[in-house]
Amino acid sequence: MGSGRQVAVFGAYGHTGRFVVAELHERGYVPLLLGRDRERLLALAQTRPGLAARQASVDDPTSLDRALDGAAAVINCAGPFASTAGPLVEAALRAGIPYVDVAAEIEANVDTFAHFAERARAANLVVVPAMAFYGGLGDLLVTTAMGDWTAADEAHIAYGLSGWQPTAGTLASGTISGQRRGGRRVRYTGGRLEYHDDALPTLEWPFPAPLGAQEVIGEFSMADIVTVPSHLAVPEVRTYMTAKAARELAAPDASAPTAVDERGRSAQTFVVDALVRSGGTERRVVAAGQDIYAISAPLAVEAVDRILAGRTRTTGVVSAGAVFDAPDFLRALSAHLGLHVPLDARG
Repeated sequence: MGSGRQVAVFGAYGHTGRFVVAELHERGYVPLLLGRDRERLLALAQTRPGLAARQASVDDPTSLDRALDGAAAVINCAGPFASTAGPLVEAALRAGIPYVDVAAEIEANVDTFAHFAERARAANLVVVPAMAFYGGLGDLLVTTAMGDWTAADEAHIAYGLSGWQPTAGTLASGTISGQRRGGRRVRYTGGRLEYHDDALPTLEWPFPAPLGAQEVIGEFSMADIVTVPSHLAVPEVRTYMTAKAARELAAPDASAPTAVDERGRSAQTFVVDALVRSGGTERRVVAAGQDIYAISAPLAVEAVDRILAGRTRTTGVVSAGAVFDAPDFLRALSAHLGLHVPLDARG
């Protein structure tokens, strides 16, 4: 295990990876730049003087072991995670270090929970999949909204995106997920994942001001349908996406994000509205911010920081809401997220 300040970033030269490297550096960590593409890795290293760069491939376990040597933790930012998550978790277990990823792929996250839970727990290590905008943030919001409830009937997470310029990684991951599902859709209902061919409904979601009511696509399932049920007794978990953003994601000529500020963030804004319902009672927590890819960096780095500091509740393969103090975690992101927590949902 490393000294505690060197954190490996696999896929460091990718769109989200660059945000993670910058966030680690700002928080006093020493990012260790890892990746499969030697030329892209060296190009990134030239912009980050003094940082070590190590080429590694998920097809070569020995290269992963060398790459993680001396690291205190690893953050996997390289999709498709159907290909990278398993080998990187294996390497982290061999190295005896915690693993965090930013996977939005539903099936890849299911695989991580299914294949590594017992081994990670036996090794007394923390493995956190989907520690990102999709999966991690929604789980933290729902967990916070639950408050002192031990169970709820339903959880709803509505994504109010101003638009969606997807990265190449997002598109590639979506293609892989679609292939794994045989073109079917997936939802979490009746306490389990269900694959179906039903058309997705369109409805109106009452986002809080200033966004207001928006047309959304119902059952637009994201990683939250894996993370939330992994630790909360909620048999129905539904996610929604603004119709405009869904159309932009699906467009054949979808363009990549364009930076508009010194941090490299795009102009995209988001509101995430998490609602839990038990009987006739509802609780709600809302978060707002800028750039869904950029916000994944403070989410992942805050997770690593808490793991290395021992501020965790359990070990094994765990979601954000299960392993961290969810309300406190969200408060720690106040520089990146605007948050509204109703009085009855505060922990």
